[in-house]
Amino acid sequence: MVQVTMQVSEELARRILPIRRWMPTILELSLAHFRTPASATAAEFIEFLLHGPSDQAVLQYHVSDRAQARLQRLLTLNQAGLLAEIEQLELDELQQIEHFVIMLKAQLASSQIQSA
Repeated sequence: MVQVTMQVSEELARRILPIRRWMPTILELSLAHFRTPASATAAEFIEFLLHGPSDQAVLQYHVSDRAQARLQRLLTLNQAGLLAEIEQLELDELQQIEHFVIMLKAQLASSQIQSA
């Protein structure tokens, strides 16, 4: 793991401090360059993290019903072989977001087990 140090304004530091432990995930999602409606799902998760949730809240996190319905539609179209190219890209991006969420939850669960 690499530690990054940067200089920020006092105001930005005050805003970052409560969410500092979620910053790697927020940065990773922000830099992913989503190009489809999947970006709304990424923004939804970033917004959730920006509120400084507890570990337990993150472990219980689920995407919105809207995002879940969209993913289900894309998976159904994929199974039927009817995905357009842009829909395939969106499905790929949603799977990338899901990977970020799963990895974060796995890290939290692992740290809880180790501290128990």
